[in-house]
Amino acid sequence: MNSELINLNRLLAKLTKSQQYAKTLQLFHQIQSSHHLKPDQYTLSTTLTATANLRDIPAGNQLHAHVIRSGYKIFPHVANTLLSLYAKSQDLASVKQVFEEIKLPDVYSWTTLLSACTNLGEVDYACHLLDEIPQRNEAVWNAVITGCADNGDSDVAIGLFNRMHLLGIRHDNYSLASVLSLCCSELIDFGTQIHSVVIKTGFLARSSVTNSLITMYFNFGYATQAYKVFEETEGSVHDQITYNAMIAGLVSLGRDEHAFKMFINMQKVGLRPTERTFVSVMGSCPGERAAIQVHAHAIKTGFNDFSSVSNAAITMYSGCGDLQAAQMVFKILKYKDRVSWNTIITGYAQENMSRDAILAYLQMQQQGIEPDEFTVGSLLSTLDSVVCVDMILATVMKNSLVSKTEVANALVSTLSKHNAVDEAYSIFSETSFKNLISWNSMISGFQLNGLSVNGLYLFSEMLVSDLTPDAYTLSIVLNICASNSDFKHGKEIHGYILKSSYFHETSLGNALIALYAKCGVLDWSLKVFETMINKDVVSWNSMISAYAQHGRGEEAVSCFESMQKSKGAEVEPDHTTFIAALTACSHAGLVDAGVEIFNSMVNRYGVEPRVDHFSCLVDLVGRAGYLDAAENLIKRDDFKVHSSIWWNLFSGCAAHGDLRLGRIVAGFLLEAEEDKAGVYVVLANILANGGHWEEAEDVRKMMRSYGAVKQPGYSWIRS
Repeated sequence: MNSELINLNRLLAKLTKSQQYAKTLQLFHQIQSSHHLKPDQYTLSTTLTATANLRDIPAGNQLHAHVIRSGYKIFPHVANTLLSLYAKSQDLASVKQVFEEIKLPDVYSWTTLLSACTNLGEVDYACHLLDEIPQRNEAVWNAVITGCADNGDSDVAIGLFNRMHLLGIRHDNYSLASVLSLCCSELIDFGTQIHSVVIKTGFLARSSVTNSLITMYFNFGYATQAYKVFEETEGSVHDQITYNAMIAGLVSLGRDEHAFKMFINMQKVGLRPTERTFVSVMGSCPGERAAIQVHAHAIKTGFNDFSSVSNAAITMYSGCGDLQAAQMVFKILKYKDRVSWNTIITGYAQENMSRDAILAYLQMQQQGIEPDEFTVGSLLSTLDSVVCVDMILATVMKNSLVSKTEVANALVSTLSKHNAVDEAYSIFSETSFKNLISWNSMISGFQLNGLSVNGLYLFSEMLVSDLTPDAYTLSIVLNICASNSDFKHGKEIHGYILKSSYFHETSLGNALIALYAKCGVLDWSLKVFETMINKDVVSWNSMISAYAQHGRGEEAVSCFESMQKSKGAEVEPDHTTFIAALTACSHAGLVDAGVEIFNSMVNRYGVEPRVDHFSCLVDLVGRAGYLDAAENLIKRDDFKVHSSIWWNLFSGCAAHGDLRLGRIVAGFLLEAEEDKAGVYVVLANILANGGHWEEAEDVRKMMRSYGAVKQPGYSWIRS
């Protein structure tokens, strides 16, 4: 053999091994064009390997022709590289043809053919071939199992794995890792059984199996078991993929601090973070300072121009509230893909920056990048005008995105918010695949637009469909019934809830309390409240409000006191609690209790009083006739007077005939209030009730001279 050719073959192998495939082809052409050198079987097999990795079909076809002419196809290593070429080129017909021409196919030949069949969709054919192989060792079984696993044919892969086990064929790290990667929450028992097999066979020492076990347990939501596998294999088994699996798994379970610590430990043991590491850890940064450090480290290690890392950085900064930093990362990113644009648009949407979101969307289109369902979803969540909605709707129709259920749902929700409920219903009706969100969005849209009957009718349609209402659906329809005091339908829905699995849902209990209170059946509200296992702050607020609506002030105060005695941060009184309690005291004339509640709000719970709280307090003392106290309260320096507060005091003046204070309050209301006619009427009544008839008539004349006209009353009852 020519020594020069031997040396050149070694150089070809070296170039191919170092992944310098283009240089391999260049050197082959030099050998081929030489007058004294003739490529041999090793030259051709090495060059075919480079061509296969380059997916260079024309060059591969030329080499194949050269192999046939030179008669080298009889050599197994040459034929196998041809199989690899066509398998990587996804040319299954050529794979089959080359395989049929091999007289004595070896294990590599069979595994390449089987992998090609499973990867290119001919799983049944691959299973048929598996039965025809004379000697089936673990390699050929693994080819089919891993191929099925990679293509999502989990049932076939698991079935073959079990069959392999029954036949006594020894599993190796490839089959174990492949099957473990398929284990989801429905296969917990199977996954734990495979874990036992891994321990017995000693393959826990192989990193691929360890990594698959960690990923499997995170898929189950079992962080403790994942940690246990990680700790049991600590040492040489851990690689970058191991740490990436731990970080990604912890992030998926919301354990951000643990994920960040794992990222730090990864570097302490001398492992360099990868692209995937940074993408995962950027979703777990505990604060802005950590975000800056992680991003700086990504830049330092050369990942600045990786779109996936930059996209994750944009999301990270947006999540930290630093939109300026997110914009800077987006601006300097060289290659902006669709994910990049979607990420910055989402960032704007989260901050309700509608104008910036639209501008980014327009720039995205100028760059020739078409929007997808995520683009549309983010835009629709922030649009504040019907014109913008129409623009996005046109884009949706142009790009045929309305066929995607997520887009249709977002359109229904947005159009409903902009009072275009007819258009929303049209899209809902034309959506071919309606999921639970579709129905909830449309029912909620009807409720939002005051079309309660339509909402209940649509709910009845849903009940006869293939979908089952969830807690959110039921809460919407209960709110519809409450808004209309629809006791009949509300009671029917309550019956449905009792028969369903949502019996103990706190949100539904809260909605039922409000429903029965609005329908005037306070005893039923109390019965629901008492049977609730878990009560949150809304539950207590709803019950206190129910008592207030029915003028049961003492019961409301008692309920408030019971709330204070209950345990848990989730039942800490909030602004709404105090408004409900103060309103109840006001309606029942419980001045002392109301003042005590107001003081506890400020001094015990540190809740800053709002306009509603002050309004309730003034109404409380005003109704009880303590008008001097109400006046002194308003005069306080820290008291922010709102027109509603003046009106409450004005009503107190009218009820108790306080002419002096009534005149003062009327003066303030005439300056601040648009409803001047109402002010004149109340003031005239106060004067008339006090016997000041002439002055009362003067006020009425003044009202007419200013053009203020009292709106006539009306009734729904007709004679």
